[in-house]
Amino acid sequence: MKSAIHDASARQHSGGPSPVAGHGGNRNERARKPGLSEIEAEIAGLLDRPTPELRHAWREFHRAGPPLGLSRDLLIRALANQLQEHAHGGPSLALGRRLQRLAGASENGAVDPGLVLKAGTTLVRQWRGHTHTVLVHNDGFEHEGQRYRSLTAIAERITEAHWSGPRFFGLTTRASALAGAKASR
Repeated sequence: MKSAIHDASARQHSGGPSPVAGHGGNRNERARKPGLSEIEAEIAGLLDRPTPELRHAWREFHRAGPPLGLSRDLLIRALANQLQEHAHGGPSLALGRRLQRLAGASENGAVDPGLVLKAGTTLVRQWRGHTHTVLVHNDGFEHEGQRYRSLTAIAERITEAHWSGPRFFGLTTRASALAGAKASR
């Protein structure tokens, strides 16, 4: 079954505007540039379409209205992504699983999604004259014989103040940039 975003004939029966650029007689449609593929032309045409027409395309594709507060820009980007996925295929199954794992870890506050620590890694941090070591496990972290689900919880226990765990242990680009700035003084 074709998605409604690609099936121009679905619009002929519904009487509504076509969500696909080049179909449905959009007067404001951009002139097709030579050398653009059909999918590129469709994506370029999204910019010239009125917001209600973009929302209609979303409803046709998802069988529900777009999320409340979704900006026009994000609506265009989402529709463009859907067109590209339809034409070129979506992410691989392995990438999809990896993204799901990262999303779950981020929601649980376990690990910064941009950072992947291997089990067995040891993090070391000096704080007020005391050396703190943290052992990374598959399901969390260990500090002084106690298990934690996040580095932030460990950093807060050590400092008795709110700290970003990855930043406290020097695992963020901002923390490493600050360390580099201090070293160059």
